[in-house]
Amino acid sequence: MKVFQNRVDAGRALGQRLHVLLGGGGDLVVLALPRGGVPVGFEVARMLGVPLDVFAVRKLGTPGHEELAMGAIATGGVAVLNAGVVRRLGIPEAAIAAAVEREARELARRDQLFRDGRPPARVEGRTVILVDDGLATGSTMRAALRALRQQGPARIVVGVPVGAPETCASLQGEADAVVCLYTPEPFFAVGQWYEDFTQTTDDEVRELLARAAHGDGAVQEAL
Repeated sequence: MKVFQNRVDAGRALGQRLHVLLGGGGDLVVLALPRGGVPVGFEVARMLGVPLDVFAVRKLGTPGHEELAMGAIATGGVAVLNAGVVRRLGIPEAAIAAAVEREARELARRDQLFRDGRPPARVEGRTVILVDDGLATGSTMRAALRALRQQGPARIVVGVPVGAPETCASLQGEADAVVCLYTPEPFFAVGQWYEDFTQTTDDEVRELLARAAHGDGAVQEAL
């Protein structure tokens, strides 16, 4: 059974829930994980009337099986490893270091590309809503959480339309609050709960961030 038509539909549903829980405006800011989290985050930010920015994170693919995450790296140089995957597959430290170096370069490139010269959103002392289009293993979100903590936000709220039940539960210990609209079982992949899960492009991310920065709809506060 599909739950959402697309990421826009999912973002609006998530925005409605977060508006009930958090209200809008004030010290809130939405940080979306690129690329798929940005269309979701854009709708959340519109509904809450708060700023939108990206928080760049890159998956660390397992050598020879890149689709399997052995961890993730986030802005600020924070790397989170999936110890179970690393141990089970016997991944050597040299391979991990090479993956971290490679993805760090790509992360820096995308960070510059997406913002078009705009400075990062101010997060110190604010409530940050960290948004993605879904949670599977949680490696990417966990890396983002730990990196974001270093910037001194008052609270971090993780918000996703759909997630694996065990992953949403495990993040409760790292975030101040976790909002997963749907936690279906069995859970195989995020995309199975969307009618349209077409990959979000870099150009789409740049367009949405530019629209948010220029006050599109309810997104009116400057970063």
